[in-house]
Amino acid sequence: MNLVTLGSTGITTPQNAFGALPIQRADMEEAVRILRRAYEGGMTFFDTARAYSNSEEKIGLAFGNMWSEMRDKVYIATKTMAHTPEEVKAQLEQSLELLKTDYIDIYQIHNADRCYEPGDGTGMYEVLLEAKESGKIRHIGITTHQLAVAFLAVNSGLYETVQFPFSYLATDKEIELVKLAKEKNVGLIAMKGLAGGLITDSKAAMAFMSQYDNALPIWGIQKMSELEEWLAFMDKTPEMDEAMVDYIAKEQDMLSGEFCRGCGYCMPCPMGIQINNCARMSLMLRRAPSANWLGDNWQKEMNKIPNCIHCNKCMRKCPYGLDTPELLRKNYEDYVKVLSGETSVM
Repeated sequence: MNLVTLGSTGITTPQNAFGALPIQRADMEEAVRILRRAYEGGMTFFDTARAYSNSEEKIGLAFGNMWSEMRDKVYIATKTMAHTPEEVKAQLEQSLELLKTDYIDIYQIHNADRCYEPGDGTGMYEVLLEAKESGKIRHIGITTHQLAVAFLAVNSGLYETVQFPFSYLATDKEIELVKLAKEKNVGLIAMKGLAGGLITDSKAAMAFMSQYDNALPIWGIQKMSELEEWLAFMDKTPEMDEAMVDYIAKEQDMLSGEFCRGCGYCMPCPMGIQINNCARMSLMLRRAPSANWLGDNWQKEMNKIPNCIHCNKCMRKCPYGLDTPELLRKNYEDYVKVLSGETSVM
């Protein structure tokens, strides 16, 4: 397994990290089992957020009574979606309490739509510096789905890590961002390594990521079977051999163009449409086939699409600039064809 050093932080960890967003969907007992197994299997970097319901609480329960033996061997990254210094302070205290630790290795502005700087009038960067100086956080990071914001953050010299979606479906500009982060000695934390579930071959995802020695992928995990799949790569990391290169090239051709990553930042919809799944239903039917997608529940959800009032709020909030209403329309038409048997899901 390759080791990654996250830029100027000096944090060095296996290139195989734990994304703790999905763990909120596991019950408490199972979540603790999964988290402890991840550490036992060699994972040392765990990424969570105050916005991930009880994810921080589960990490604290899994490791809290073990911190005296292992805290210096584990790196915890969490996030705040606060927009004022007062909210940052309050959320940081909550995170420390739930994680049962007295410091956080990387504290990140969550889903930023701007690059906060000292003296910009918000006080946001200043409050992070204050937390760092007090020892409550070790390093300042930022996460975003907006490429322009990510470039600003990397070039600013203010953020020690930048978290951004990165997978083998990345554009040339996104690959340029990863290379720039290396040049600027900024840690690059790669979220959405499976493109929100559209990438279904973990070996290909891992092989692609291993080409970038400065990128740390955080794989979203909610089941023990998923964890074991990633832990298997600790001993034998998939390589970008000729067959893998050909496979990824075909995947890129198939998924070229506009598609929903399922991030959910377009939500909520005033008409109750589950945009983050409905706007990519055609791809999910073909790439993650399941009878559940055609069951009564999802038929009910997809049948909300014709009720779209074209308020375009989802389009304005989409970090990828997608024409979300048009994607919904196309997915609905395809879904109806699949249900009627006019189109095959394979």
